Amino acid sequence: MKKLLFAAYNLDLGGIETSLVTLTNFLLEKGYEITIALEKKEGVFLDKISPNVKIIEYTPANDKNIIKRKINNLIKRYRFIRKYKNKFDFAASFATYSLPASFMARTCSKNNAIWGHADYLSLYNNYKDQMKKFFDKRKIKKFKKIIFVSKEGKESFIAVYPKLKDRVITCNNLVNDKRIVNQAEEPVKDLKKENVVTFLNVGRHDERQKKLTRIIYSAEQLKKDNKKFRIIFIGDGPDTNLYKEEVKNKKLEHEIVFLGRKKNPYPYYKLCDCVVLSSDYEGYPVVYLESFILNKPIITTNVSDSEQIEGQGIVVEKDETEIYKAMKDFIENGYQITKQFDAKEYNNNIFNKLQEIIG
Repeated sequence: MKKLLFAAYNLDLGGIETSLVTLTNFLLEKGYEITIALEKKEGVFLDKISPNVKIIEYTPANDKNIIKRKINNLIKRYRFIRKYKNKFDFAASFATYSLPASFMARTCSKNNAIWGHADYLSLYNNYKDQMKKFFDKRKIKKFKKIIFVSKEGKESFIAVYPKLKDRVITCNNLVNDKRIVNQAEEPVKDLKKENVVTFLNVGRHDERQKKLTRIIYSAEQLKKDNKKFRIIFIGDGPDTNLYKEEVKNKKLEHEIVFLGRKKNPYPYYKLCDCVVLSSDYEGYPVVYLESFILNKPIITTNVSDSEQIEGQGIVVEKDETEIYKAMKDFIENGYQITKQFDAKEYNNNIFNKLQEIIG
């Protein structure tokens, strides 16, 4: 039985964490021995991990005294290396942003990988030096394989690191379709069903990436057109208050509802008529998979892998007017899904790729 380790920051609510839980539980069922190494052993998803998955913790010291902090961290690193060096058949840093996750993955196996969950060149506004600084700090050249969940992420990485081209692999995230379908049946207690077209956006409230002001603008135009509709925002982030203020200023409190973060967002998919994604860039949008499984049409900007929604939604340019037009058309004419998603086939293809990655 092969021993695998996946390193991350924590298991709190988020797309990376959701993907990690699905991945590790799936590989456990396939006969692998799984360990998750966390910078902080905390988060709402801890109870979603199988009890057969071992969880270890490596938390760097944060003493205010710099000398004391450095000494304590040297001791912690030494102890971790002594205990876990090359003890696993495969190890991966799954949360790219976590420096300790990168250290743990490189330490625990020579057969290692790092996961990238975004188009990092877009994330850094096409500043290659900033992107290089990010990956160099994670000692990217020491990883045997570099995994991206989208082809755009892979291509932008190769543009900055052409010499590492042969190590880069695209592998979309797995999906737990049975869990999503089951959890979608839970009752919604904080929102009444209304007889109007309901749109849903699920994600982090970060204007730089998610551009939710495009949806708010669209709502303003739809209201001027005397259209009846409702938009549900699930999530939070640094720009939540900005969005709430914008909604208040435009007098859209009846049309746009903020529900905050949800451990289980799936009943709201079931409640809605259409999912809307307004981002400037994404890794591989998890909301695509969730919408496919729950048979909900999607209106999405032309981000990574948007071509995959053919027959299941509408792709528009990254422009507020285009989103408004698509939402208006949906209210007036609806959308008929013509392509059904096969989760079993999808996961089998991903598992074949994972076997190639694990070796």
